[in-house]
Amino acid sequence: MLFTAYSAGLRVSEIVRLKLTDIDSERMLIFIENAKGKKDRYVNLSPVLLDILRVYFKQYSPRPKVYLFESEQTGDAYPIRTVQQIFSNAKRDAGILKDVGIHSLRHSFATHLLDKGTDIRYIKDLLGHFDIRTTERYLHVSKHQLVNIASPLDDLFKSKQIDW
Repeated sequence: MLFTAYSAGLRVSEIVRLKLTDIDSERMLIFIENAKGKKDRYVNLSPVLLDILRVYFKQYSPRPKVYLFESEQTGDAYPIRTVQQIFSNAKRDAGILKDVGIHSLRHSFATHLLDKGTDIRYIKDLLGHFDIRTTERYLHVSKHQLVNIASPLDDLFKSKQIDW
């Protein structure tokens, strides 16, 4: 669940509603149906996540029938609170003391894409935002990346398009 959340930048409500049929391994896409704002969207299916899911299905018994992650007891989708608790347990087991919730995986997804140079408009679409300003609030730009931004003046000077 946590790999799925981070690899696709999903909300916890989207994770629990994922169905087996939403995973398109041929096109390497995940279909997010009826997300926040009643909006459908596709996000990329990470090849690493696909491998993890394949191992999960081999080891998980009984095999999920409808939802990607479903309760062994009821066969229903996991409640949101259960996924939040799984995140808290993983955080504790990893020795992470920072007070963050599962939504931080979505923030990290967006920030890491920005750090890699992904256009913010693509990040907006992947996150399913209607307004770019919502996406901008998510992005915690690392200071390391900010200091590496070269001025266009520097670029012109280096390419000898201007002389001092």
